[in-house]
Amino acid sequence: MKIKYQGTNRVKKAQLQTLRKEYEILHMKEGETITTLFSRILTIINKMKAYGENKDDSDVVSKILRSLTPKFNYVVCSIEESNNTNALTINELQSKLLLHEQRMCPSIEEEHALAVTFGGRGCGRGA
Repeated sequence: MKIKYQGTNRVKKAQLQTLRKEYEILHMKEGETITTLFSRILTIINKMKAYGENKDDSDVVSKILRSLTPKFNYVVCSIEESNNTNALTINELQSKLLLHEQRMCPSIEEEHALAVTFGGRGCGRGA
């Protein structure tokens, strides 16, 4: 029984190490939405919790702010200046970032109308 348990512990530790690495190297991809980024991060965090490691909201909030693409730099600066990031929850951060994303990127209908009018592209979505 002892040998079986130790083997299970080794597997858990190895899985946790893999998840930690995924978490550390995770960054927002160009063209990725806030919703997709949060989904990827929360999936990793939930798996880590399943293996016994809990991340504080403040750690996750800091990680997310560091992981955003450069187009969010002014938003990150604004959030850090106007909020105590240690007290900011993951859900509050997601709401703030979604609001900024919506303001930065017009709706598909507006974008299509602009593309037709000006013959251009917008917000990184296809033409």
